[in-house]
Amino acid sequence: MERRTFSPRKSDVERNWYIVDAEGKTLGRLASIIAATLRGKNSPQFAPHVDVGDFVIVINAEKVVVTGKKETQHMYYRHSGYPSGLRAIPLREMRQRHPERIIEAAVRGMLPHNVLGEQQLKKLKVYKGPRHPHAGQQPQDLSIDRIERAGAMRHAD
Repeated sequence: MERRTFSPRKSDVERNWYIVDAEGKTLGRLASIIAATLRGKNSPQFAPHVDVGDFVIVINAEKVVVTGKKETQHMYYRHSGYPSGLRAIPLREMRQRHPERIIEAAVRGMLPHNVLGEQQLKKLKVYKGPRHPHAGQQPQDLSIDRIERAGAMRHAD
């Protein structure tokens, strides 16, 4: 009997839409589940070289939780390309200006650092507040019980 390796095609991929409320969720734990969903790791037809992931909508990005002293010590860097053009912005200031970028940066770091990763990142939609324009896609709640259990255990101490 001849066995062949299965490789999904674009026509085989069926994308779903999921929604996540970031309020009260820990940033890293939330980002790892979002990254796995964007990559398609929860799909039975997962292949590391093909984009088989789903779309993820994140709401209430401004209410995501970080642990420890990250609020003041974690910095976001960008460079203008000119001499002495490096800018460092602390997480607290980034939360006030652009809270969506906090989640986008965390998820970007967990995706492949190549063209495939950029393609997968385009399926992430992050919004500052509770409103989003994707109601027509009928998003389902993303099962993130692990995050909620871990948060509940931390708050019980």
